Amino acid sequence: MRTMNLVRDIALFSVYMDLGAGRRGVDMGPSAIRIAGLVEKLHKLNYEIHEMGAIYAHEPEICAPGEFHLKYLKEVLQVCSQVKEHVSSALESGWFPLVLGGDHSISIGSIAGLSAHYRQHQERVGLIWVDAHTDMNLPETSPSGNIHGMPLAVLLGKGDPALIALNGDGPAVLPQNVTILGARDIDEKEKEVVRRSGVRVFTMSEIDERGIGNCVDEALKRATAGTGGFHLSFDLDALDPREAPGVGTPVDGGLNYREAHLICEKAARTGALLSLEVVEVNPILDTTNHTAQLAVELIQSALGKTIL
Repeated sequence: MRTMNLVRDIALFSVYMDLGAGRRGVDMGPSAIRIAGLVEKLHKLNYEIHEMGAIYAHEPEICAPGEFHLKYLKEVLQVCSQVKEHVSSALESGWFPLVLGGDHSISIGSIAGLSAHYRQHQERVGLIWVDAHTDMNLPETSPSGNIHGMPLAVLLGKGDPALIALNGDGPAVLPQNVTILGARDIDEKEKEVVRRSGVRVFTMSEIDERGIGNCVDEALKRATAGTGGFHLSFDLDALDPREAPGVGTPVDGGLNYREAHLICEKAARTGALLSLEVVEVNPILDTTNHTAQLAVELIQSALGKTIL
């Protein structure tokens, strides 16, 4: 297993897209995170930053939404293809991919790129998905048709064939290596998809009962069991809106500040974190860029910053 803490080079790129979401604004999330001082703070952790540019989606005002159950499929597919290429290029250079979103549909590209790279070395990858939602809708179960509610299903090999094709030969991840942390808002028809999937879901109720530390330890064990390491996909709506008001789809009753940091701190301690994305920051709904600043803090924790 290649350990993250041997890698001091970060490949940083931004994905400016909100076509997968039902509300405008998260396309500005990467800029807000950068304005909050991300690069400067990573330099202080002694990382070398390699800027890999930006990926832009068309604005919805100039795109045809297409089929109701798969809105903006063509554009989302194009963006995710570019994200996959960027991640693959970063890994080939020996750099750690850090992806700033944008809506959560971009993970289809980032995790597909990671999986394809490790598949070349006969290794699979794990996934920890921190989110208020399970994002496992199929086109036929989605009440909105927004693709940001479908990426995890796609990565597991379910859903639209064009999106699934980005995974390559087989699913990008296997359910026994996937865990969702912080779920509390699951669409009714989606629930059966989740139950059948084999993915481990820690709802907020279970986190309340068992404690975040125990839940994260189990998630990390699953993510690293027989894998070359894991990807951390962090949707800021996993936090309670009182902690992170500027997110695409806020849901009451989420993670608190320290719980969110502990997830990232424990991920860093494993030395097995292979890539990271932070998504769904919506500056339009934020106050004084607070949520973007929190995103920067969480990224620092995931990349090894400690209290002492």
